[in-house]
Amino acid sequence: MSEALTLTSLPLFPLGTVLYPGGLLPLQIFEVRYLDMIGKCHKTGAPFGVVSLSEGSEVRKPAHAASKNSPPSGDGFAHEAFHDVGTLARIDAFSVPQPGLIRIECTGLQRFKITRREKLKHGLWIADVTQLDDDMAVGIPPDLQKTADALGKLIERLAHSDTVTAKMPIHTPYRLEDCGWVANRWCELLPMPVALKQQLMELDNPLLRLELVCDILERTGISL
Repeated sequence: MSEALTLTSLPLFPLGTVLYPGGLLPLQIFEVRYLDMIGKCHKTGAPFGVVSLSEGSEVRKPAHAASKNSPPSGDGFAHEAFHDVGTLARIDAFSVPQPGLIRIECTGLQRFKITRREKLKHGLWIADVTQLDDDMAVGIPPDLQKTADALGKLIERLAHSDTVTAKMPIHTPYRLEDCGWVANRWCELLPMPVALKQQLMELDNPLLRLELVCDILERTGISL
C-alpha cells in the first residue's frame, strides 16, 4: 500500500450536510471568513475540506445565541464542532453575482481524516489531514442488483422530467456497476439524518455501505 498523502493547513467548511466522493455540492458564500478562502481556492485551483457539523450552525452566531448544549467558544461566538472525517471539495464553477456573495459548484474528491485542527482569529478553521483510500471497485452482487437498477430508473426519470429545472443532482459517468458509487448516490438522495449519512460515508467497505443502503430503502418503503 502506498504511503498516505497528507495536507497541511487545509481550509475547512463545516456544513450541516455530508459530501460524498463524486457528489455535487452547490454553495452560496456570504460570510467574511469564507469569501477570501473560497476566492483563493478558486484562483489557485486548490481544494478545501467539507466537514459535517456535530454542534453549532453553518452561519456563525454570537455567544448570547448559544444553547445550553452548545456553550460559547470563548471568542464571542457560539461553539462549533465537527467530525474528524470529511471530503475534499473541488470548485468546478465560480461566480460573483453581487459584492459580498459568491456562488460555487463543487465536486467531492477524496475522503480525509483530521490529525490537527486550528481555529484562526477570524473564525476560519484549518486542519492538517491525512487522505483516506478511495473505495475499492467492487461489482454489484446479484442480491443487491435491485438497488442499482432502481437508481438507474430514478436517474432516467430525472433526466426526462419536465419539472427538473436545475442541473441533474448526479454527475456522469454513471457507474451503476460499482457498489461504492451506487451507495454514495443513494446516500445523497435519501432523506436520512446527517449523523447516519456521516457514519455511512466513513465506512471503508463499499459493499457493506450498499447493503446498509438497501436495508434503508426497504425500511422506508421505496420500491426496488
